[in-house]
Amino acid sequence: MRALVQRVSNAYVEVNEKKISSINKGLLVLLGVQDTDDQTDISWLSNKIIKMRLFEDDNGKMNQSIEDIKGQLLIVSQFTLHASIKKGNRPSFMAAAHSDIALPLYQTFVSECQKQIPTQTGQFGAMMQVGLVNDGPVTIWLDSRNKE
Repeated sequence: MRALVQRVSNAYVEVNEKKISSINKGLLVLLGVQDTDDQTDISWLSNKIIKMRLFEDDNGKMNQSIEDIKGQLLIVSQFTLHASIKKGNRPSFMAAAHSDIALPLYQTFVSECQKQIPTQTGQFGAMMQVGLVNDGPVTIWLDSRNKE
């Protein structure tokens, strides 16, 4: 499971020119699922995102988590995080889970996050427009199979 996490002042998702979700201060999480992902990946990644200290304290140090600041999450499914360009110039998405596998894993990930943080989502499988103001900018790459 892969996530691109961005600290945002605000973010939103539109589908068919209609805003379906939005958050203020918090984290935008673009989430990619592989067919080999399971509950272990979900637990590690959701916990890491919620506990990561990406927000500034009173001294200007990144020392507070999204829990600490009472922020919000916006989670958007994005299979393209599993793109491979090893061969040629056209990305291959073979590593990304098919929707029948990805959707339940995505929903479980969202549920895990919702237990702790106010959470909005995009629309799984839809063509979405995602808007954000990246605060910092702060952008973190996480991969549950490569825990660096």
